[in-house]
Amino acid sequence: MPKPKVSAAARQRLFRAARKVMKNAYAPFSNFKVGAAVLTAEGRVFTGCNVENSSYGMTNCAERTAIFSAIAKDGPDLEIRAVAVVAADEDDHEVPCSPCGACRQVIYEFGPRAVIFYQGAKGPKQSLITDLLPEGFRLQ
Repeated sequence: MPKPKVSAAARQRLFRAARKVMKNAYAPFSNFKVGAAVLTAEGRVFTGCNVENSSYGMTNCAERTAIFSAIAKDGPDLEIRAVAVVAADEDDHEVPCSPCGACRQVIYEFGPRAVIFYQGAKGPKQSLITDLLPEGFRLQ
């Protein structure tokens, strides 16, 4: 399977969008704000932030918020090319963060060849979703 190509300009566009939407996160319990931006095969960008809830299991991650927004707008035939994720602590300092397991599975469902951009412990990282979720599955 050929590696998908995402230009440096597209990567920067995604990070800018993710940082902007991260400011809208509702994180009164963790003070851990996350923003995500999804690039579709058609070149459209959708964003989302994390939304916490007093019932912690009802919390929604930024990545899933962005993906669900894309589906609500464009329908279920969504094809994800790339996702950028950014996170900040209570002092608004960016911190390392990659998609959680649930988000990895949702990304894989709509983008089994997607590239994920995120901040690692030693700086910016880029991974294929199949590297982050090697046994992802799709019911078809």
